[in-house]
Amino acid sequence: MNRWQLPEAISDLLPPQAQVLEDLRRRILDVYRGWGYELVAPPLVEYLESLLIGSGGDLDLKTFKLIDQLSGRTIGVRADITPQVARIDAHRLHGRQITRLCYCAPVLRTRPNGLESSREPLQIGAEIYGHAGIEADIEAIELLIRSLALADVGQLRVDLCDLRLARLLLADLPGASEDEVFACLQARDLPALTELLAGVDGGERARQAAQAVVDLATCVGPLGPALARARAVFAPWPDATAVLDQLERVATSPRLLHHAGSAELTLDLADVKGFRYHTGLTFGAYAAGHARAVGRGGRYDGIGAAFGRARAATGFSLDLRELVEWREPQAGSAVITAPWSEDPALAQLIDSLRRGGEVVLQWLPGQTDLGPDLVVDRVIEYRDGHWQVSRKES
Repeated sequence: MNRWQLPEAISDLLPPQAQVLEDLRRRILDVYRGWGYELVAPPLVEYLESLLIGSGGDLDLKTFKLIDQLSGRTIGVRADITPQVARIDAHRLHGRQITRLCYCAPVLRTRPNGLESSREPLQIGAEIYGHAGIEADIEAIELLIRSLALADVGQLRVDLCDLRLARLLLADLPGASEDEVFACLQARDLPALTELLAGVDGGERARQAAQAVVDLATCVGPLGPALARARAVFAPWPDATAVLDQLERVATSPRLLHHAGSAELTLDLADVKGFRYHTGLTFGAYAAGHARAVGRGGRYDGIGAAFGRARAATGFSLDLRELVEWREPQAGSAVITAPWSEDPALAQLIDSLRRGGEVVLQWLPGQTDLGPDLVVDRVIEYRDGHWQVSRKES
């Protein structure tokens, strides 16, 4: 056995990918700052009950747990940062009407989200607390699209959903298990879903609701046709009209379309991932060539109730590490090399170049190789009585 083997789904990030990730992190956080989002840095561990609040139990199996030697209480290593940000909003920033917060930090999970996922994502995201209107949802979607554009993921599709619609149908299905119904919907397993709902007893209304749940899987695709199909499916439920109208307003918002650029906005009412804690409009972003969402978000109103301050809330998160690992390998960084010398004039030139953003590497005595990840495109040489930068000869 290799003594230095890492645990499954845990890996190093090597040059130049690590630098690509760091550059992307800085650029995205700078955008968030420009939009008025304030950076927070929650701790890596907390008492377990705080970490699991508002997650609907989804995080329990994903959270590493240990005993705190100082208090004797169970603490957890965070598997998601959103509950921590909700705690900060409720307890540390409780004097604000509306709060915009952002974060970027690693999380640790007992199991990966997918076959190729890491158990140590670098989670970056933004949250808006204190506003229940669609304006906050639109801003969150805008910012997610802007983040993924910086990550250069290529052609993007953003699927919109609203979990209030599925829950409206489930209210007319007595005895149906929400967990099982939503699991079948998320897996697009219509035969299993039909079989599951076949035994539900409740008269004509229940039969209508069961068929409508199955039909959710057809309310998918470009906004116009999918929305028309959804309005037909939900015709017997007048309360659904306002929700569908809201989805249409979000998807056709001139401001959102402006920021969306070439991203396609579509509908997918069967995308019920996160149903345990999301309370309304949700969205998932998909890049060409990748089956899993590259970013997810949505509304989770009331998440701060357990902290003593129930708040309207919406936001999103994505895994920067995954985005970087998906990208094509990039060429090594371009550097300027200089000979080893204690000449103050050389030191002054090198300092000037580094302040201007250049990477300058001085050869150490005896060094003959820079490795494959660094590309030398210029050199510093002493010519004509002074140090100067020149192009490296091929």
